[in-house]
Amino acid sequence: MTGEPGSGKSYTINEYVRYLRAHDIEPAITASTGIAATQIGGMTIHSWSGIGIHTELDKHDIHRIASSKHVNKRIRGTNVLIIDEVSMLPPKTLAMVEAVCREARQNYEPFGGLQIILVGDFFQLPPIIKKKDENLPAGQAGDPDQIVLLDEPEARFAYDSSAWTRAHPVTCYLTEQHRQDDKNYLGILSAIRDNTFSMKHVKHLEDRRTTYDKVPNEAPKLFSHNVDVDLVNKDMLSQLPGELMEFTMRSYGPAGLVATLKKGCLSPEFLNLKVGASIMFTKNNPRAGFVNGTLGIVEGFREDDNYPMIRTRRGQLITVEPMDWGIEEAGMSKATIIQMPLRLAWAITVHKSQGMSLDEAVMDLSEVFEYGQGYVALSRVRRLSGVHLIGWNQRAFQVHPEVIFKEKEFQISSGLAEKEFKELSSKIIAQRHEFFIKICLEK
Repeated sequence: MTGEPGSGKSYTINEYVRYLRAHDIEPAITASTGIAATQIGGMTIHSWSGIGIHTELDKHDIHRIASSKHVNKRIRGTNVLIIDEVSMLPPKTLAMVEAVCREARQNYEPFGGLQIILVGDFFQLPPIIKKKDENLPAGQAGDPDQIVLLDEPEARFAYDSSAWTRAHPVTCYLTEQHRQDDKNYLGILSAIRDNTFSMKHVKHLEDRRTTYDKVPNEAPKLFSHNVDVDLVNKDMLSQLPGELMEFTMRSYGPAGLVATLKKGCLSPEFLNLKVGASIMFTKNNPRAGFVNGTLGIVEGFREDDNYPMIRTRRGQLITVEPMDWGIEEAGMSKATIIQMPLRLAWAITVHKSQGMSLDEAVMDLSEVFEYGQGYVALSRVRRLSGVHLIGWNQRAFQVHPEVIFKEKEFQISSGLAEKEFKELSSKIIAQRHEFFIKICLEK
């Protein structure tokens, strides 16, 4: 399942998960990165499949992983596997997951006969290529903090994987837009995807060009590099008067799983706040009045427990309480971290903004170094009036040239699938639904 940012991919997956659970089927919900996994309440595909940090596996490795009691039980007990943000998954990783699934289930159909749902937009950030540390055992990646971008390998995307080819997935391309409602802005974003971005579009963005001294202080700033984000947030917080309040993350469970949750959580382990601090919510709680990406200002701290009181952009005052991020297996909690669903929002990296919807943002795209990075930043914001551009470089409006051709293929494939389903009667579709549920429950 693919489509533009804001087309409803996450919403559709959440609805399908609710449907499955209503029929007593628990899907495996995974994602390619820790950040994406925490946002959907799942775990990384690396953890779920047991491949961990390995970048290569031989037959003995596959057998060893698939024979692990916990991994084997997890895979054999799954009927539906969802992988979100598949665009950030290297092809070798998908192939390793597929091989482990076949071995664990002793079923040599693609992915061992699992229903697999791959979700993502390949125009967004591509897989990160890690520099190999020669001091580590063969097949293991280097320190994740020492990630560097290398020359493009021959095959970089998940759809190049032999596992993707064997699975022969049906394509569902979502075309409706639920984030942006500004025609000019939609035209700019579509032009970037279609590789038709021109001076006409530059003119619209030039109207949004500004300087640091003129940008609204409360709007989050998107940068390409972590160092810029940390400098801005620390500097802005230090300039505020008043008492500093620190909220420390609590954790429960095995150290490895806790470390995975912490790495993927948008809330920091140590959250420092002051009255007047610009913040962003990092988790969804629509009933309480916020979702991941909602912006606000710290207005005060509740007297009895010092919980922060946030005034959102829409004027709502919310007293924020700690929330949890967890990893579950078969309905049982395996690991949990607990923290305020907040982070300082004067600045954030483009990478961590993926999946968010923002009312406005300040963007410095002058140091964009990867295809899709500028597109991800721009597509976070709902309207052109909410974009404040400091600058950009040539790469900022470029998407991967290979993906442009693949996109057309996805659209054609989706159109054919839609036509095929439309030719089926509602009775036949209902029968297929019932049969699928029956098969899942029998296993």
